[in-house]
Amino acid sequence: MARTPPTILVFDSGLGGLTVYREVAAALPGARFVYVADDAGFPYGNLAEDALVARVTEVIGASVSQHAPDLVVVACNTASTLALTELRARFSVLFVGTVPAIKPACAQSMSKRVAVLGTQATVSREYTRALIREYASGCDVVLVGSPRLASFAEAELAGQPVADAAIKAEIAGCFVDADGRRTDTVVLACTHYPLLIDRFRAVAPWPVDWLDPAPAIARRVADLMRGRPPASPVPPPRIVFTSGHTPSPVLAAALAKYGF
Repeated sequence: MARTPPTILVFDSGLGGLTVYREVAAALPGARFVYVADDAGFPYGNLAEDALVARVTEVIGASVSQHAPDLVVVACNTASTLALTELRARFSVLFVGTVPAIKPACAQSMSKRVAVLGTQATVSREYTRALIREYASGCDVVLVGSPRLASFAEAELAGQPVADAAIKAEIAGCFVDADGRRTDTVVLACTHYPLLIDRFRAVAPWPVDWLDPAPAIARRVADLMRGRPPASPVPPPRIVFTSGHTPSPVLAAALAKYGF
């Protein structure tokens, strides 16, 4: 009897979760993927915490009811740090979240000077500061909150390039050169940011390791889905749902490159 391929739902406030989807899809090419972008609520950093938890729970709950996924990837740092506990308590489906990769960053840094680049909401959370207290012993960590980079990433996907100077200004705080030690590792604490990684490299004042959590998330999803092989080597259709706007032709073409 043929086995039904697993359904994996990837959720984000916008299209930043595509960076996570890309890695998960590479690890599980035969899975059925549903991508849900709550762009009507973007950016989540503008919402009060209680309102954000309620919104994420409502949108994901409706998506779980509609698509019956085997696993949900919450590909958003802000939503993960605030809503994962509520989601796991309310729904029986498996959840994998996204949190700032502070532990591996501090472990790999040679200069022991690390930056965490995230949205203002993520870097201001007590959750993020607790990760630093727990895992950054002996490492100097600077938190850099960007109000604009996530929107820049969305604009670039939609075919609206952003000036180098604007991107350089948003990441400038990551680069610290003091006491003979330079920042050598930057944690990308927003799933939108890897969409801009080539731009970051081009305008950075010196080379650093840009730490993207997506590969680790993909490994975790693959572990949880182990033993549930897809029925066919031909990938099932991959679908995008948005809560706000219909994608423009340019954005639709960009999504097609991801297999949607």
